[in-house]
Amino acid sequence: MRLILAIFLPFLVFFTIGRPLAGIICLLLQITVLGWIPAAIWAVYALSQYKTDQKIQKALGR
Repeated sequence: MRLILAIFLPFLVFFTIGRPLAGIICLLLQITVLGWIPAAIWAVYALSQYKTDQKIQKALGR
């Protein structure tokens, strides 16, 4: 579900993973038509990093 948000509403993903400042910056980038694609790529990358961090924490038992 977050992946769909990352493509269509990139700024919202940052709020769901607990990075509100990045969400605001992404929203400013997303406002421009040309900035939408980099914002979506950035959101997908941040989401993959978040999932990796979650897996590492789970493996370490934290």
